[in-house]
Amino acid sequence: MTRENEAREVLCRMGDLLYRRGLVHGSSGNLSVRLDDGWLVTPTNSSLGLLDPARLARLDASGRHVGGDPPSKEAFLHTCVYDVRPDAGAIVHTHSTHSVAVSCLDHKPGAPVLPPLTAYYVMRVGDLALVPYYRPGDERLALAVKEMAVKHAAVLLANHGPVIAGRSLNDALYALEELEETAKLHFLLHGHQTRPLTPEQVAELGVVFKS
Repeated sequence: MTRENEAREVLCRMGDLLYRRGLVHGSSGNLSVRLDDGWLVTPTNSSLGLLDPARLARLDASGRHVGGDPPSKEAFLHTCVYDVRPDAGAIVHTHSTHSVAVSCLDHKPGAPVLPPLTAYYVMRVGDLALVPYYRPGDERLALAVKEMAVKHAAVLLANHGPVIAGRSLNDALYALEELEETAKLHFLLHGHQTRPLTPEQVAELGVVFKS
C-alpha cells in the first residue's frame, strides 16, 4: 500500500471515530493530511462518518484541487495553517459542542480562553488562541487564522469551533478530545471556586514534557 493510500484509509477511519464519539454531526467538520506533494482533505458537504477513501479531495502543493470530490469549503483553514506550521502533518476542524460553547462566551481581552484546569490540557492543547468572528468563507478568516497559527497549534474560531494541528491525525485528535473535555469541565465548574494550575506549575510542565 502506498503512503497516500494508507493516509486515505487512516483519514476515513479517523472521520468515523470522530462521528461515533459525537465530536462531529451532520456534515460539519473536516480533516486533512499532509502528503509529500500536497494534501488530502475531506470533501465538501460530506459526513465524516461515511467517508470513501477514493473520493477524498486531493490538493497539490499550491492548494489547487487536482483529484477526488470537491474539497471542504473550509479547506483554506487547513492550507493557511500548513503554510506557517511546517511541523504539522494533519489538521482537525470540528464544531464539537462544548468547544463551540466556549467560543460563544464573552471573553475578556488578554484572559485565557480556558483556564489550565489539568496538566493534560496544558500538555496536549497548550496556549489556546481565540480567533475573532468572521462569516464562513470570509477571506479575512484565513488571514486571522494564519496569523494566530504561527504561535498556536490550537485555535478556537469565535462562534464556530476549534482548528487543531498535530504531527499526525492521532496527535490532533488527542488535542481535540482534551480541549472538548476541558470545555466540559469549565461549564461543570461554573459557579464553583476553582483552582487552576499556577503559572509555575504550567511552566514546569513545559520543561519536563517538552517535545
